[in-house]
Amino acid sequence: MKYVFASYVVTKAFNQPEAWINRTQIYNGILEALSDHNMVSSIEQIDYEGEYVKNGVNYYFMRFSRPVKYFPGQLHRFIKKLQPDVVVIQGLHFPLQVILLRLTLGRKGKIILHHHAERPFTGIKKYIQRIADRYVDAYLFASRELGMDWIKKGNLSSPQKIHEVMEVSSVFYPVDKAFAILKTGVTGNPIFLWVGRLNANKDPLTVVRAFLQFVTACPNAVLYMIYQTIELLNDIITLLKNHPYKERIVLIGEVVNDDLLYWYNSADFILSGSHYEGSGTAICEAMSCGCVPVITDIFSFRMMTNKGKCGILYEAGNETALLAALMQTQLMNIAEQRAMSLAYFKSNLSFEAIARKVQEIAINL
Repeated sequence: MKYVFASYVVTKAFNQPEAWINRTQIYNGILEALSDHNMVSSIEQIDYEGEYVKNGVNYYFMRFSRPVKYFPGQLHRFIKKLQPDVVVIQGLHFPLQVILLRLTLGRKGKIILHHHAERPFTGIKKYIQRIADRYVDAYLFASRELGMDWIKKGNLSSPQKIHEVMEVSSVFYPVDKAFAILKTGVTGNPIFLWVGRLNANKDPLTVVRAFLQFVTACPNAVLYMIYQTIELLNDIITLLKNHPYKERIVLIGEVVNDDLLYWYNSADFILSGSHYEGSGTAICEAMSCGCVPVITDIFSFRMMTNKGKCGILYEAGNETALLAALMQTQLMNIAEQRAMSLAYFKSNLSFEAIARKVQEIAINL
């Protein structure tokens, strides 16, 4: 089959194809796995123009002469020229463009939209989204429950169009834990890891409060926090100030992406306090290295943990529930749980697993 992947987002901050492909490798790996048995093309819009082939994927870097935000005719005509069997559009927030894409393609070619954490539109945009739904053959959500929420809100019409497919995967892999610890210098038993922004949705304050209670019963445990933004950093520092176990939470800050390989492989558990996620990149990456998730009971995380079978789920924002979950880790056979986490990643969250699901969906449309 011929697949064409495209987005309506223009990213002018990049002007080198290799740099852009590396930047988006947590998604491009799906295309590469799909290219093993199919012809796969991806249309990219950065500050560069030309063709580029990598790992079986044909990348077309386009700089269109006319504005393409609402009426991307040039893009649509180029897609049609490639004669795709399937067009995968990134994101669900471009209903007008999708309507125009179908008008350009005619009846040929299936249109699939891949969800990337967008929330359902309201108002007039919701109405346009409902019209666009008539021209879409399938939707990919990290969790079927996420997709059903769009139907419940009236933005989409058919449960049959909703398919459970992870948004992204991980380029990381297991390495010897002792070797990883030599790189990171971590100490503690067990070792917990946080990777994410310090904002209200990620809710690091609930995590810090619960962990400070947990270490009174488990004083050897250590939580390392890696973060890219610092919205609630001062609040965390205030919580830690003068606390007798403040040294059990180590604020690392930003880390070079490649070095995360060693951090994930150093940790026993990955922690999250998220109230909403379109998927959960950090959790996926951690699981690819064998970390056991202790994360919130939200739609995407239920899917990523097989409904808590390869991790522990707790109610978002509930400090008492998180403390109970942390206490459960003390009764856990960590080696068995790590093996289970890694096995579930390979069978459901890896590039190969995602590509296989996309292929099955496309064949049956």
